[in-house]
Amino acid sequence: MAASLRYADGRWALPARRRTAATMLNGAAATVTSALIIAMAAIPQEADVAPVAASSAANRSTALAPDRETNFGLYLGAPYTYPSDFWLKKNGRHDFQIKDVEWFTKPFDNPLYYGVRIQRWLTGGRVGTMVDFLHSKAYAPFDQEKPFSGTLDGKPAPEKGKPVDYFSKLEWSHGHNMLTINGLVRFLQIGHVAPYAGVGAGVSLPHSEIHLKTDPSRTYEYQYTGPNVQALFGLEIRLRTGSVFVEYKFTHADYAGPLTHTDGSWLPLDLYRQFSRWWSGEDPPGGWAGARLTSHQVVGGFLVRFVPAAPAAP
Repeated sequence: MAASLRYADGRWALPARRRTAATMLNGAAATVTSALIIAMAAIPQEADVAPVAASSAANRSTALAPDRETNFGLYLGAPYTYPSDFWLKKNGRHDFQIKDVEWFTKPFDNPLYYGVRIQRWLTGGRVGTMVDFLHSKAYAPFDQEKPFSGTLDGKPAPEKGKPVDYFSKLEWSHGHNMLTINGLVRFLQIGHVAPYAGVGAGVSLPHSEIHLKTDPSRTYEYQYTGPNVQALFGLEIRLRTGSVFVEYKFTHADYAGPLTHTDGSWLPLDLYRQFSRWWSGEDPPGGWAGARLTSHQVVGGFLVRFVPAAPAAP
């Protein structure tokens, strides 16, 4: 894959033919997602072919009367990330900040903004837990002039400058990944619509893509960069065997990651190498870099519902 990348205008990019294929893949993914949402609503249950009384009871126990259940969900969405300061430190060489970087997100460009979750609701269906993985993105706008402060290459940083003058890469685009464990609560359900809310905390596992032009190579790998928190509120529309939902999320993450000048591979191996370097006390050759990423996010997706079988009547 790396051999197919081309470097131009300060960015790594796929050839046009591969970009077209990626665009087609994104379109196919969106189409499949829409089809699955429709399919979840249309799949019949045994209750649909049973007598009317049995069907009504079955629907009350799932769609209209939530109880103990497990849900698996997928979602797409779009975030807005507040401007924040990017910082980079390396002993004896760098200790500078770029002020008010206006991070942009490109949620529908490859790789897509998406999320995956597993929910477990307890008896009564009012309180539950959720493991949520969110793949967002954050790109620094290269051509915006911003204030600098501190020391760059052992000299006072310029009062103002453009990131493109100093960086070949400055982004977390595969992506701004957050894994959280959340507590959930459902509110009073009206018909098939169930409002819910939740809060959670977890770890940030971004794919850091940072290359200072004066460094010999880039940092291009998955990393653990610190904790994160999120709060959410949503509306779940409960169908026969699943649900469609829309949700607002507020997320906050403070990044602090090593600049290793390394091209990584996949997340478990990259995290193992990071842990090994930390355990051995090895200092990253490029120092450390990070930012505070605080975002509003609006998402929508579907859940597949798994309800335990009712105990057999005596």
